[in-house]
Amino acid sequence: MTRERKINIFVAGLDPFNLRLLQNVRRADRYVFHPLYERGEITYAKTFDMAALLDKGRRILRDFDGPVDAIVGYWDFPSIVMLPILRRELGLRGPSLESVLRCQHKYWSRIEQARALPDQVPRFALVDPVAARPGDPPLPYPFWIKPVTAHSSLLGFRVSDRASYDHALREIRAGLHRFAEPLEVLMGHADLPDEIARAGAAQCIAEEIISTGRQCTLEGYVFEGETRVYGIVDSIRGPNRSSLERYEYPSALPEPVKARMRDSAARVLAQIGLDDTPFNMEFFYRSGDDSLALLEINARISKSHSPLFDKVEGVPHKEVMIDVALGKRPDYPARRGAFRYAAKFMPRLYGHSGDEIVTHAPTPAEQRALEARYPGTEIQLHVAQGMRLAEDHHYDEYSHELGAIFMAAQSRRALHADFARLFAEMDIRTARPGDSQT
Repeated sequence: MTRERKINIFVAGLDPFNLRLLQNVRRADRYVFHPLYERGEITYAKTFDMAALLDKGRRILRDFDGPVDAIVGYWDFPSIVMLPILRRELGLRGPSLESVLRCQHKYWSRIEQARALPDQVPRFALVDPVAARPGDPPLPYPFWIKPVTAHSSLLGFRVSDRASYDHALREIRAGLHRFAEPLEVLMGHADLPDEIARAGAAQCIAEEIISTGRQCTLEGYVFEGETRVYGIVDSIRGPNRSSLERYEYPSALPEPVKARMRDSAARVLAQIGLDDTPFNMEFFYRSGDDSLALLEINARISKSHSPLFDKVEGVPHKEVMIDVALGKRPDYPARRGAFRYAAKFMPRLYGHSGDEIVTHAPTPAEQRALEARYPGTEIQLHVAQGMRLAEDHHYDEYSHELGAIFMAAQSRRALHADFARLFAEMDIRTARPGDSQT
């Protein structure tokens, strides 16, 4: 009897936490997961040398002793744009580079979105942050301004007046090169319309504020031209209305609202031309006028949601990513999980400086003990006792994220109550140098 060979799947930025989830998909015994890039070099590196990174990926894939069946990834920029280039060179299944850029390049994406969903896209404008003399603000206050590509809300600013506009432009100019330079290289591999080619990568987009109402993320895939949404996750922001504090699955939105979002997703993805890929898409729903507003589209699964699907469906939605990459129509959701509800909590400190010291945090052993007391819990703490907040990269312009805490329960009330008790027991404290503990 001929033994069936293993399927070789290369994973960009493979790390132990996500490897465990990958190994929990159905048919995992048939797969071998191989690392493609270190996580740090494609996520939080201070600079991204695109030519060198692409050459490294080519070398790893070329030197592999065996067939390469798929290349997948779940991290944001730059890897989300790198992978279509590598797949194309090897003749592997996946979305076109241009369609991924129509999602990733925020200005180009808004142009396409507005063509498909004109009543669900906010007003927006292109802004040159390096212009010698910035003109008048492009939109009425308040508005958001951010680079056309970044990740994790970095260099995104809420602008409320001329002073905050000038401050945002100064901060963006100081850090823009980190994202603009690699994006420029990657755009050089694509067939671009003249408007986008002229704009280039060192640009910003200003957008009308839409962060009101209930926010959610659709998780889905496009397979051979057909769009399917298999889950909707609620996103709950903190008191500053900017920083995310938790994700909850399944969504509590009314079913008719979810149906409208699914229809909108299919329409806009057809306009963008995205195919043969998972995606996630963020919306706001405003019950006051029963309207939808599209926030953004990503041509990948959300890694933050994978443990939630694992707890509720019994199988992480990384299975969808794998199936589509291998040319197999996904059979998802699995509906075999141990819990009815799950959440990713992201406790934050607001208004704290990077100079602050963590004066108390649970040790790894204490974290494991807490996980044991709360079934379905996984703790990924970003801080440790004695470290300065500035030493950690989990922050945005307005807050510091202390950790990611995944929990599950049989009711929403129990989910929230369990987290409140657990976080109190973690007893994380910070203090400014020379001050008493706070």
